[in-house]
Amino acid sequence: MAERSFAREVEHLRLGAGDVFSGEAILAITKGLLQSGVAYVGGYQGSPISHLIDVLADAKDVLDELGVNFQSSANESTAAAMLSASVMYPVRGAVAWKSTVGTNVASDALSNLASGGVTGGAMVIVGEDYGEGSSIMQERSHAFAMKSQMWLLDPRPDHACIVDLIEKGFQLSEASNTPVMLQVRVRTCHMHGSFPCKDNVPPPLTVAQAQSNPKRDLGRIVLPPAAYEHEREKIAQRLPAAIDFVREHRLNEWFGPQEAPVGLILQGGMYNNVIRALQYLGLSDAYGNTQIPLYVMNVTYPMIDTEVAAFAEGKDAVLMIEEGQPEYLEQALHTVLGRRGIATRVRGKDVLPMAGDYTAQALLTGLQRFLEESAPRFLGNRPPVPDAAPVLAHPVVEKLKEVVPSRPPGLCTGCPERPIFAAMKMVEQDLGAHHIAADIGCHLFSILPPFNLGNTTMGYGLGPASAAAFGGKAEKRSIAVMGDGGFWHNGLTSGIGNAVYNKHDGVFLIVDNFYSSATGGQDILSSRAQNKDRATNNPIIDAVKGMGAKWVREVDRTYDVARMRDTLKEALTTEAEGPKIIIASSECMLNKQRRLKPLVARKIKNGERVVKERFGVDEDVCTGDHACIRLSGCPSLSVKQLDDPLRDDPVAAIDNSCVGCGNCGEVSEAVALCPSFYRADVVHNPTRWERTTNRWRMAAIRFLQRRRTMRRPLMEMA
Repeated sequence: MAERSFAREVEHLRLGAGDVFSGEAILAITKGLLQSGVAYVGGYQGSPISHLIDVLADAKDVLDELGVNFQSSANESTAAAMLSASVMYPVRGAVAWKSTVGTNVASDALSNLASGGVTGGAMVIVGEDYGEGSSIMQERSHAFAMKSQMWLLDPRPDHACIVDLIEKGFQLSEASNTPVMLQVRVRTCHMHGSFPCKDNVPPPLTVAQAQSNPKRDLGRIVLPPAAYEHEREKIAQRLPAAIDFVREHRLNEWFGPQEAPVGLILQGGMYNNVIRALQYLGLSDAYGNTQIPLYVMNVTYPMIDTEVAAFAEGKDAVLMIEEGQPEYLEQALHTVLGRRGIATRVRGKDVLPMAGDYTAQALLTGLQRFLEESAPRFLGNRPPVPDAAPVLAHPVVEKLKEVVPSRPPGLCTGCPERPIFAAMKMVEQDLGAHHIAADIGCHLFSILPPFNLGNTTMGYGLGPASAAAFGGKAEKRSIAVMGDGGFWHNGLTSGIGNAVYNKHDGVFLIVDNFYSSATGGQDILSSRAQNKDRATNNPIIDAVKGMGAKWVREVDRTYDVARMRDTLKEALTTEAEGPKIIIASSECMLNKQRRLKPLVARKIKNGERVVKERFGVDEDVCTGDHACIRLSGCPSLSVKQLDDPLRDDPVAAIDNSCVGCGNCGEVSEAVALCPSFYRADVVHNPTRWERTTNRWRMAAIRFLQRRRTMRRPLMEMA
């Protein structure tokens, strides 16, 4: 069950010549693949291209009609290895994943692919997740493209440009016998636009046909002496062929006047923000009619020497706009101009930020400084430039920074992982702190308040592996945490298998919430849903026992905090040798609500009886110490001030976002906090008997309330 369904939108993929596509860029990319005659597609989900995998899954009928094979890959390495089909056979293939973490995982396969080269077009679509909105380390795909000599496309954020570059990218791959990478940023992926369609093209050669006619070429297999020849071939044949293709098909673009004392050279993905910054300076309109010459590099590797030299020739200065660091393109530009004796001054990271997201504001500041120093006449009649600095420096804003608490990201309301970490905090109180190796996924939020658990995180599914150094006998055992998504990604072998083999004396906690929740709620091997296209319902416990694990415990309802606490304590204190594995299972609440809410709403609308559980706090019983909030951290747990003048402290309160998971009450009971929590059943469309008994109950309550009021002593004022 994916985070978002594209079941209706995928019908737009059937549009043909003469039609105009309008929609999200993720769908436009898929349409571009189908118009290019792709024969197979694979990939691993992850922001910002999770939805691309979801689109492909929802478009199965369209892909089947065209004879396109789609696989939702187990991880990025699996996806990259798929491209081997294009090595010997003239079939076009594409895979997608989140970069750079996905590229790191896929690096072994990609290095072999780039070395041997391809016969059919091979494309890797990477979701460039860089900048303040990124959830990963700040690295770029550019370095990998340079290292392995794969051509890197960075399309201008425009639907027509992206779709055209996909088609040209396959042609470039085939013309140079080299796989290509196409990177799309977060904003680009979810951008809406339109483009004129072409007919979808069935693959001239399907993978089934290729499979029936096997081919073999020792020169394409990475094994000496061929591997040494591949290195020479990259420089002598593939690179010149790629440069010729890019130049002949004008994949890079020129905008603005031909003659000017200065110019801007920029990555294609930076185009929209550059235009917005120029618009603020009065040097462009919103449609890209710029007064400053632009050379837009839709192909950022290889750099086309003759094009950048021609653009820079005769100018006093050019500004290289390159997001991220190191400044690969700026260094290359210096080399190109220096070897040709071109005296044009190159500016770049000296006026623009060395690192960080190149927002319109960041570009505005850099462009203004560049023009003030190199061509001030362009700024003669500039309009007022928006500047947030005075507002941000206002004393009131500064004071707010001191009193407004930070809001770190956290687990969703009702998340089944919250009680796991509440139990870990209880165990910590009894047994002291332990080294905790964290992992990538929702559970990584446990490193933040209120839990503050976790010492390191090294990669998706690498939580157990990152605790390997702590596997020997010690006074305290280490704890490693990973999710079910990371488990199937690579944790089964690199973590559990490694621990079993080395008799690792630590605790491994596998958080099983039935989905790959952190990447959008896609089904995985252990998902408990019935998926007509995938083999689900493969229990994690069978897999770990199959790897040879002996001490295995399964808690099939994580909200049972007391049981979670006791199981963790047993794992940390048992005399048993070897890895101690706990599988803590409960369905992801976000996906559960997505699944159940439409069903419940339909039942209520149809007049069926539905009972909803709600939880609350008895204000008269609550002492206001807020220990329940500190141990739970649920967003629905808040505080409220009472009108009672004798009670200064606000009491705990549960707001309307509560989903009735019961965790707050379970935590309170497990640590004997207080009995102030109560559960109420809200009945929709009650039966006649329920309505009658409810009237009796309310009548009795009103009678007792009146009697209590009458018996209350009255204090007369003198």
